[in-house]
Amino acid sequence: MPQSRLPLVIVNSPSDWPLHVEGVEIVTARAYVTDPAYAARKNVQVFNMCRSYRYQTLGYYVSLLAVARGHHPIPDVMTIQDLKSATLTRLVSEDFDQEIQKALKPVEVGAYHFELYFGHSVDRRLDRLAAQIFNLFPAPFLRAKFSKNSDGWNLIKLEPLAANDILQEHKGFAVKSAEKYFASPRKVRKKKSARYDLAILYDPFEKHRPSSDAAIKKFEKAAESLGFYVERITREDYSRLAEFDALFIRQTTSVNHFTYRFARRAEALGMVVMDDPQSILRCTNKVYLAELMLKNKVPVPWTVILHKGNFEEAARDLGFPMVLKQPDSAFSQGVVKVKDAAELKSVCENLLMKSELLIAQEFLPTEFDWRIGIIDGQPLYVCKYHMVKKHWQIARHDSGHTRYGQVETIPVEQAPTRLIKTALKGANLIGKGLYGVDLKQVGNQFYLIEVNDNPNIDTGCEDAILKDELYRRIMRVFLRQVEDVSSGNWA
Repeated sequence: MPQSRLPLVIVNSPSDWPLHVEGVEIVTARAYVTDPAYAARKNVQVFNMCRSYRYQTLGYYVSLLAVARGHHPIPDVMTIQDLKSATLTRLVSEDFDQEIQKALKPVEVGAYHFELYFGHSVDRRLDRLAAQIFNLFPAPFLRAKFSKNSDGWNLIKLEPLAANDILQEHKGFAVKSAEKYFASPRKVRKKKSARYDLAILYDPFEKHRPSSDAAIKKFEKAAESLGFYVERITREDYSRLAEFDALFIRQTTSVNHFTYRFARRAEALGMVVMDDPQSILRCTNKVYLAELMLKNKVPVPWTVILHKGNFEEAARDLGFPMVLKQPDSAFSQGVVKVKDAAELKSVCENLLMKSELLIAQEFLPTEFDWRIGIIDGQPLYVCKYHMVKKHWQIARHDSGHTRYGQVETIPVEQAPTRLIKTALKGANLIGKGLYGVDLKQVGNQFYLIEVNDNPNIDTGCEDAILKDELYRRIMRVFLRQVEDVSSGNWA
């Protein structure tokens, strides 16, 4: 059988594909699953158009085996599973809720559906929404169903469509959409010698980015020197994750956010990922961190988990001023210092509208916070993040502008031994990823404030001592872990 690089359209029977699309090869599911010649092909993209994707049907095995063969199936098994979950569908659709409301605003009935053909709709007004759905649920043909309630429109279900299910009046459009998709150039490695593919997820427009363009370029250079092909990706590239061996998230993470779904999907695909979803889950909730550190006897400031019924207890135990924190606060936002009982009650009433629990901690005034960078259980860098002048935090947000205090970096070996030990103890309770551990020093005592996933790493700051070696050390961890996965030693 000749080695073709044409896209493979997999169907149960040739009669299931009534469309005449140039530039594809039609293959039966049984042939694809059982014929060794198809397994041996390389650089192939598979489009699974089987009648059913149910567990252990031929359609299911087409996508499952295509992943094992490196054939990049659409849909892959994860997408098949995701399409079955109405809960996940509603959750993910929150990412593009504004587009849903905008696109369906003219619709006057309470229920609506439309078809998607490779991310396009016959109604041009719905094309942007169709593209966003396809990005998160990459399947050739889909039907999206919506319902309307007092809060607006909700995506309630996505159904895969077989080619025979396409409306007669849509077939011409479906063919054009397929031809356009198949004809679009596929990205290939810039370096033929690259051993592995690394994706760096970032947002070029993010206001408080964990790494600047200059720092990301250093990550890219370090990775390429170790044999990686590196590509920057954005939230629009969710459907392409299976093309890579590893994912490095350089965008602010949150559990109720697409970064967490990227991490979950990457992990499920067997990729190496930083930040891994467990680290995101654990680090981005300060209630969890407080409970974890207290239980494991890591020294922390006096802490009370605050709720509607224990204001008086917090005031009695902590005194004033005290610091209140939203569980998912970041970049010094959602962190408030209160000076008396009246302010405590007022601030809590506002913050408790967003979360049932808050963190209240004793206020420890210091000139700077320690930040220990840790990767794979080893210290990477040590910084002093100084407070903004005439302010009690390392960052101050005023009228849309943010000011930061000075950053001072010192060699790890010159840092106090107890500081490093406390930071490592806290980080090791989270995992073996990349973390930034914040601590305060009062006299000779060190108090862990929080463990951050996705820590800042920027040129002239965290890399001031190690320079380019800092980026190489991080990429060596990626390389070792990817090699472990490839050799079957990954635990």
